[in-house]
Amino acid sequence: MATKELRTAARIILIGAPGVGKGTQAERLMKRFPQVSAVSSGDLLRESVRQKTPLGLEAQTAMKSGRLVPDEMILKLILNELKTKRWVSLKTSVSDALPAAPSSAPDASFILDGFPRTATQASRLDGLIPINLVVSLITPVDIILKRIASRWVHAPSGRVYNTGFNAPKVQGRDDVTGEPLTKREDDSEETWKQRLRKFEETSRPLLEHYDRKGLLWTVEGKSSDEISPKLFEEFEKRFA
Repeated sequence: MATKELRTAARIILIGAPGVGKGTQAERLMKRFPQVSAVSSGDLLRESVRQKTPLGLEAQTAMKSGRLVPDEMILKLILNELKTKRWVSLKTSVSDALPAAPSSAPDASFILDGFPRTATQASRLDGLIPINLVVSLITPVDIILKRIASRWVHAPSGRVYNTGFNAPKVQGRDDVTGEPLTKREDDSEETWKQRLRKFEETSRPLLEHYDRKGLLWTVEGKSSDEISPKLFEEFEKRFA
């Protein structure tokens, strides 16, 4: 895959239902445009807990007591990462009245993963840093369910196969170890239908929020291979 250089910083969010292939599209974007990095709120949280930072210890206390990690804490983790990379001023604070003035350098481009998930969180993020593109990835529900029904895993390693487009060399066996493949417990059709309904309910206000701000762009396709070229074209038009 040929790479492309950016002329300005892209600060983007990918929104899509479980199983739509957000991770695949993020990986392909970063491969096509090497100046783009991933900023994952989940990874930042886990690393903060592992390193026992003040924020990590606070988050661990919340999780151990069964509470959700507060939005304020996630925002601080994201801001800390942006400051570490020198993409925003070191003086920037979550409590600032105005959003940070981010670097426009192409190397300051990132895909924000895992946050926001709600319109309320999006409003808080607006006050922290200006996102300049929100992509809504759409794949028909029946295609997603078919994709999940064809998914098999090698539990010890986490390797994932799909009989539709990434089949194991020997049916039902892991390519590396030859051990049997299994289905994930939560890969039942009914579980996935519930997850997709829940996503539909929670994502609508989030998408409306970004649509009102003029940041939302929607792309639809039956496969990742169908979506990627459209996404690349739009990305190049805006940032390359």
